[in-house]
Amino acid sequence: GEAGRDRLRKLLPLRKLGRTGEAVTMLGVGGWHIGRMSETEAQATLETALEGGVRFFDSAEGYQDGGSERRLGKLLTPKHRDLIFLMTKTYARDGKMAKGHLETSLRNLRTDVIDLWQMHTVETPEDVDGRIKEGVLDVMVEAVESGKVRHIGFTGHMRPSAHLRVLERTDVFKTCQLPVNLADPSYESFIRRVVPSLVERKLGIIAMKSLANGGFFGGSQQGEHGDKPKAVPDRVRVADAIHFVLSLPVSVLVTGPDDRHQMAEKIELVRSFQGMNESRRGALINRVSELAKNGLEFYKA
Repeated sequence: GEAGRDRLRKLLPLRKLGRTGEAVTMLGVGGWHIGRMSETEAQATLETALEGGVRFFDSAEGYQDGGSERRLGKLLTPKHRDLIFLMTKTYARDGKMAKGHLETSLRNLRTDVIDLWQMHTVETPEDVDGRIKEGVLDVMVEAVESGKVRHIGFTGHMRPSAHLRVLERTDVFKTCQLPVNLADPSYESFIRRVVPSLVERKLGIIAMKSLANGGFFGGSQQGEHGDKPKAVPDRVRVADAIHFVLSLPVSVLVTGPDDRHQMAEKIELVRSFQGMNESRRGALINRVSELAKNGLEFYKA
């Protein structure tokens, strides 16, 4: 979609966030990475994002034991709450814990309302069934009804079967956050198995781990590079990987920058984005397919 403008500057292009009816910038900032930076670097990265036209900000109650949320609450929301779309998540396995997480998140983020609150990191179909049985969804629906939360969704990165169980059990969610990257179609694919159902149900699709959370750079743990076979730069460019994701029916790509410079790089890649056809996407998938089942997406079961 076309870019809007607010009191800071022109925004990055906007996309509809499913049936929430919201228009969000097609790039967002990952809160786990903000939480692990120094405060000085975090502030510079957030300012780079804002100046670059990003208005979607991600976090979770469990990141750095609330440190990510508290950092956004200190550096972002006091000046810019009216401009941003603010999302956080709960790992809660029962309703009592979910209620506690919500109150903590509101306090940490220094806001009266959260734009999107997500049930975080569903792992298996049984995990999904357990959270529903223990009242997590009931608390999330109540949070919307009370006005503390505007929209609710769910996330996960391990097994497509967990996402599919959510979709089987309920239609209360308006968004889904999941891995979307070049390696995904070749192993335990969310793109092939889950995305079509999300599109059919008009859920907003939030892409994450678009560089496999460091796996494309040879890493085997969250946010780190390493000495394993590298998809980037040996087989594809960062631009190829990012533009592949943006060519799919995602609402927003949440990127996890290590610093302000990586944030600026991702903003420029979004600005230079042009649609990628199916043939081009297929050729890129094939370039990394042999790596896919060998731990390139190390977070997948």
